[in-house]
Amino acid sequence: MIAIIDYGMGNLMSVQNALDFLKIESVITNDEDVILNSDGIILPGVGAFPDAIEHIKSIGMDKVLRKAVDEGKPLLGICLGMQLLFEKGYEVKECDGLGFLKGKIVKLDIDYKVPHMGWNSLNYDKKSPILKDVKEGSFVYFVHSYYAEIEEEGILNAYADYEVKVPGIVSKGNVFGLQFHPEKSGDIGLQMLKNFGEMIK
Repeated sequence: MIAIIDYGMGNLMSVQNALDFLKIESVITNDEDVILNSDGIILPGVGAFPDAIEHIKSIGMDKVLRKAVDEGKPLLGICLGMQLLFEKGYEVKECDGLGFLKGKIVKLDIDYKVPHMGWNSLNYDKKSPILKDVKEGSFVYFVHSYYAEIEEEGILNAYADYEVKVPGIVSKGNVFGLQFHPEKSGDIGLQMLKNFGEMIK
C-alpha cells in the first residue's frame, strides 16, 4: 500500500486515480502510523515551495518522512514534491527543504517561455528502476517555473532540454523525484508509477 501524503497542497486525487487504474492500493493520509506502516510513499505537490514546506513542518510531516526514509521506505516526490526533497528553495524567499538530496531549487532564468509547460522529451543520464521499460526520448508533461540545481554526483537519472538542462528524474537510494507529472503523462507516466509500485512489493 502506498501512502499519498496529504499536507494541504497537491494533486492528490489525480495521483490516486492513476494508481487505482494500475490496481495499486493507496491511501491519502497525513497519519504518522499509516505512513510508517505503508510500503511506499508519494509526496505530490502543486504551488509554491515556501507554503508547501511550511505546511509540511507545521504538521510534523518532515520528521515522519525522515523516519520513513531512514527506515528504507521508498519515497517518490512529484513536481513540487520533488523540489521539496532538496536542501534549499529560492521561490519567493530562501527556505530550507527536506534535505534528502543536495542542491537548490531556483527560478528558470531563460529566454524560453516560463513556466515550462507542456510535453518535453527525456534524455538519460543514469539508469534507475523507475525507468524500467521507458525508452529514452519519451515525452512527459511538465508544469514548473523553478528547477533543481543539483549539487551531488550520481543522482541525476534523466533531464529535459529547455534552454538549460532541467533535471526530470533524480534518485538516491530509496528516494526518487519526478519534476514532471506522471499522472498527466499518459502511458509513459503510468509505466513509471507502475515501476514504483513494483519497487515496494
